[in-house]
Parts: sequence; structure tokens; C-alpha cells
Amino acid sequence: MTRILLALLFALGLAGCGFHMRNKLMLPADTAAVKVVSSTPYSELAKLLRRSLLASGAELADEDSKAPAAQLQVLSERWGDLPIAIDAQGRAQEFSLRYAVIFIFRREDGSELVPQQVIELSRDYVSPPTDATGTTTEREILADELRREMSASIIRRIDSVVRNELREGRSLSAPVDGVVVPAGPAPAGVPAIQTTVPTAKPAPEPATRPVQD
Repeated sequence: MTRILLALLFALGLAGCGFHMRNKLMLPADTAAVKVVSSTPYSELAKLLRRSLLASGAELADEDSKAPAAQLQVLSERWGDLPIAIDAQGRAQEFSLRYAVIFIFRREDGSELVPQQVIELSRDYVSPPTDATGTTTEREILADELRREMSASIIRRIDSVVRNELREGRSLSAPVDGVVVPAGPAPAGVPAIQTTVPTAKPAPEPATRPVQD
């Protein structure tokens, strides 16, 4: 009971200071179902992204479906271990585990909704030269944590870019035959988008010369 009361007080305190928990992903109303595509076969990050998208309110496309769909493409996943401390014998004993991901979000027609982005995360861990087994276990735990954090960071980045575009008054709908289609009503707290479609100007009439007898 004490824990529940503490949790409620913590939540009320956050609300009082203006902080609100948010897990709803902002996407244009005309966004098709989303398919997660990764350059890494059997990517654990791709699995986490699918769960995160589903939990945040996005509609997921069937992985085996051939129908057109919006795509969250994970273009690259890179891991690296950077030595940051050595022992008296000059052997590395502390490392920084680096994880970098490049992704892009495309609409159903292939146009970019969120341009190519790169996110890099890191965690430090101790690796005594005489305890390789314990180090491997710690590194695997950190790698799992980084994947989960990366998935959340990608979802936040997509949400941030889309919301920023709406605040700037830019349409998020894909262009159709050179005409910008309105993205629909703006969410609460975001200025409405004003979109105008330029009309074609009439072509000038060819100059005529007076006819001489």
C-alpha cells in the first residue's frame, strides 16, 4: 500500500510541475500502416520497434504483405567497444560500448516523412582481463538495454520531427501531381496548417501584327 501511495504522489508531483507522460506517436492522419524494415537479418531492434509502434498507437502492416505501406527503415546498426581505461600492465579494463543506428521513415509512396537520422548511444562497463565470462554477461545485458533505449529514442525522434513540422505550418501529406494536399486539422496546442495551391496563370496571347493591304 505504501508503494502505491508513493507512486501516486510521484505522478501527481510530475503533473503539477507541468510534466505529462506521453506514449502516443504523432503521425499524419493519411499515414498508411507501417512496416519496419531492417538491413540486419533477424534484427532485435526491428522487433522492439514493431512493439513500440504498436504500443504508441501506430498501425502495423503485415510483415509478409506485398501491399504498399509506410516504412520505418533501419539502414544501419553499428556496435563498437572503445577502451577508456587501462591497468598497470597496459591492458584495457574499462570500455565504452557504442551503438549507432541510421534510420529513415518513408510514406506509402516512397517520399520521406522523416529524413535520414542517426542516433548514437553508449554505456561504460568494466572488463577485468582475468574475468572474461563475467564481462561477456555484463556486455550482453548492456546491449539489450541499449537496444530498448534505441527503440524508444527512434520513436521519440519521429514524433519530435513530425510535431516540429506541424508547428512550422508545413504540410505532412505527400504531394499529389504537384498539388499539396492539406494534412488535416492540427492537434491540440499546435497551430492549424494553412496550405495554398497556386493556380496556373493563363498563357499570354501571341502578339499580332496589323495586316497591310
